[in-house]
Amino acid sequence: MSYYGSSSSGGRGGQRVEYGRTYVVRPKGRHQATIVWLHGLGDNGASWSQLLDSLSLPNIKWICPTAATQPVTAFGGFPCTAWFDVEDTSVDGRDDIEGLDASAAHIANLLSSEPPDVKLGIGGFSMGAAASLYSAACYAHGKFASGIPYPITLSAVISLSGWLPCSRTLRGKMESSHIAARRAASLPILLSHGRADEVVSYRNAERSSDTLRSSGFLYLHFKSYNGLGHYTIPEEMDDVGKWLSSRLGLDRSR
Repeated sequence: MSYYGSSSSGGRGGQRVEYGRTYVVRPKGRHQATIVWLHGLGDNGASWSQLLDSLSLPNIKWICPTAATQPVTAFGGFPCTAWFDVEDTSVDGRDDIEGLDASAAHIANLLSSEPPDVKLGIGGFSMGAAASLYSAACYAHGKFASGIPYPITLSAVISLSGWLPCSRTLRGKMESSHIAARRAASLPILLSHGRADEVVSYRNAERSSDTLRSSGFLYLHFKSYNGLGHYTIPEEMDDVGKWLSSRLGLDRSR
């Protein structure tokens, strides 16, 4: 495993956003896919890189960035690592469009220099999962909310214990063009959620799934786990590995 130093990217009102350290888990076998994995609120890329390094997925390169530190409304303005500002971890919360756009652009930039024969994906936990689903919407729509074109092609998106931002406007965006509808219908998405989640309620996962499906994201698999709270377990990560291997056609060769 290796890491990059901190980096900056365009953000609110043209201001630079200072992201934290990015950790990279190199593939142990033939490089077939690269996935950016996004941590949850207040976390960093290190903890997830260690977990992902332990999975039996030798053909995947994992990129685990650390979000910028910023004031978070849900914490009364207390600063912590966050992909965007949030008041409420639900589909009904206020959407920080500028923050979501900035993070989605940073994520796409991390994937933009990967080899052309390597499949690209985005996944995450909690707030990271929300940013992943927002990136899925940007990819299908072909552009960020700012109107800037979305620069990469996604082959897989994973949401663990997350929610769908901008759910109220998603269907209209997907119905705006045949290209958007086609991209939405062909993008594999995995939604995993614990029924006992006390931070992002299971009902939010159900509503996110329903909104994605009704907006044309038909290649979606929703997996629930009885008794699981706001954390992950080996069974869930094993299911993630099986889903990725199937959807990306990984040969698991070393």
